[in-house]
Amino acid sequence: MALTPKTLPIPSTKTIHLSATSTEYDIHIGQGLLSTLHPRLQKLAGGKSYRPFLITSPNIWKLWSKQVRASFPEAESPTVLFLPPGEKHKRLPAVESLAEQLAQHGADRDSILIAFGGGVLGDITGFLAAIYMRGIPYVQIPTTLLAQVDSSVGGKTGVNLAAGKNLIGSFHHPRAVFADIALLKTLPPLELRSGLQESIKAGIIADPKLFAYLEQNNELIANGDPEALTKVVTASIKVKANVVAKDERESGLRMTLNFGHTLGHAIEAATGYKKLLHGEAVAWGSIAALHVALARKVIDPDTFARMANLILSYGPLPRFKATASDLVALTSSDKKTRSGRRAFVLPTGIGSTEIVYDVTDEELTAAAESMLQTMRATGVKPS
Repeated sequence: MALTPKTLPIPSTKTIHLSATSTEYDIHIGQGLLSTLHPRLQKLAGGKSYRPFLITSPNIWKLWSKQVRASFPEAESPTVLFLPPGEKHKRLPAVESLAEQLAQHGADRDSILIAFGGGVLGDITGFLAAIYMRGIPYVQIPTTLLAQVDSSVGGKTGVNLAAGKNLIGSFHHPRAVFADIALLKTLPPLELRSGLQESIKAGIIADPKLFAYLEQNNELIANGDPEALTKVVTASIKVKANVVAKDERESGLRMTLNFGHTLGHAIEAATGYKKLLHGEAVAWGSIAALHVALARKVIDPDTFARMANLILSYGPLPRFKATASDLVALTSSDKKTRSGRRAFVLPTGIGSTEIVYDVTDEELTAAAESMLQTMRATGVKPS
């Protein structure tokens, strides 16, 4: 039966409460949250004085600075620090530079950082908050769909090394997350579709209703309909929050959120983090993971086809140059490898997964080759 707008009703602002072992906080989803930022931060501070420091990129600030400034009394407007956009800046020198700027501006333990940007900026700001003066509070205002449904929630922070993604970092949860759907209207279509791959992941691993909604409302969602996006963002965040609440430090269940990421990260590394958006790489990695599951007969051909078709329907996904053997070799530096054993997330149905540690290089190479065949047949030249 087709889902209708009544299936996932939208309140003006939806609040999801995340309660984990070490912390709890609210994730707010709605439209126009930016205009109420100052009173929301005041509430978080419990009436105490605080100094806001907003970290963003020049292009985002150009789009939204008036709305942010308008939320604050002039005397309490945040100090703005800039970080250039792009994965190449997600390195330790950027963290050191921002920390020096905080010190120069007199930031102390009564300061609060505001991460106003996409996933890269959110990860860096969270890591900076974790280590500046041994830890200060921060909030997330994710400006991309990918960041809203995934990286802004859960407290993972960090930066990259040449050897691999996010190999330096810490768990440091935000005090709150404000997912303002209105911010998504400036996203280029490719970035919107890239972010939707993380929502597809959420549907595959834990939410059959979200999966079906993505199947049945492709045009509305891919074209950025605010109501449809609010439904998708809310359902996706619920999946993430529920998993984090049960497994805060990724000792087991939380690893299911890495579905598609083992080969996805390898694809990003093989292409120098320049050819594909993160969601696009995860999409191809997910196709490869489906092939492993199909070969092991933990999913049937019809389920495989339904999952693969949904991933591809939110394309077009770009082509890239890599060999299956090169991609498998790059998985050796993945953070999910434990005691030399590679953890791998396999779907066992729509809404269920299992984590296995016995996927061989031969199995993964065969799956990567099957994925590459699909890529050559359906992929497009990257823009």
